[in-house]
Amino acid sequence: MHHFTSIHDAYNIPQLVNEALLMKRAPYSDCFIGKNKTIGLLFFNSSLRTRLSTQKAAQNLGMNVMVMNVGADSWQLEMNEGVIMNGDKAEHVSEAAAVIGQYCDIVGLRSFPSLVNREEDYSELVLNQFIKYTGRPILSLESATRHPLQSLTDLITIQEYKKTARPKVVLTWAPHVKALPQCVPNSFAEWMNHADVDFTIAHPKGYELAPEFSGNANICYDPKEAFEGADFIYAKNWSSYEDYGKILNSDPAWMVTMDKMKLTNDAKFMHCLPVRRNVVVEDAVLDSDHSVVIQQAGNRVWAAQTVLKEMLLSLAKKESPYLF
Repeated sequence: MHHFTSIHDAYNIPQLVNEALLMKRAPYSDCFIGKNKTIGLLFFNSSLRTRLSTQKAAQNLGMNVMVMNVGADSWQLEMNEGVIMNGDKAEHVSEAAAVIGQYCDIVGLRSFPSLVNREEDYSELVLNQFIKYTGRPILSLESATRHPLQSLTDLITIQEYKKTARPKVVLTWAPHVKALPQCVPNSFAEWMNHADVDFTIAHPKGYELAPEFSGNANICYDPKEAFEGADFIYAKNWSSYEDYGKILNSDPAWMVTMDKMKLTNDAKFMHCLPVRRNVVVEDAVLDSDHSVVIQQAGNRVWAAQTVLKEMLLSLAKKESPYLF
């Protein structure tokens, strides 16, 4: 594994999941694999779980870790080519990313979409400019369209808690007070479409994801119908893809409640966090035995550690091919 930016970089998904669960039982079994290697974690946006879990995962593998909040700890970066830099951006990504590549063996990058220009956001400008200029493997810590580490975590959690061989998994839209990106639902849908699950996406009309992400999922416009017999309920808000970045509906009837959970097959409730209580999901669900959001967040370490191990092995093969 060279880069890790989407499911398409994961050559064997079941093996990744199993490796993560094994690593969870023996966190320090590969503590020397990252010796004398450095990862730089670059954040263009706020982070709690992604930052801490990836840092811990890298340290468990023996790596040195450098963390930077871009724009706050560094110069503002210009991402576009051929521009006259007479505005507020002091440094171009071509120099900044190349310099970071001099200091780091792997670069982790977190950036969000603007939710203004769909074509620009879905072109993944920031991610692709760093791939182009760092000359190093890139680990996506969330991008404009995907959050692959979160999705691998979600699959690990489903594998850990499933009670049937092919569980019914429901991704349900939920109301929110602000417009949120499609990154997490896009990525979750992409990974579920490659997993052995019965997958449903539930949302009000107008919140359809891009077809390349929703794939072969069952689409349902009635939350109660979607919840029937479900084994996992994954709640997440997202803004409209078609009417890009817009909030079309804030109907509280889409909030996850205990009444809806009673329609399920004693389902586990999942959310990537942070979550707004009594907007996305009511306290009664979040504080119940249905909820595995804390365990899910804990699995972020093992997802990141498994991916980093694969990336480090790939680096080692490139540097010392005669050893493999």
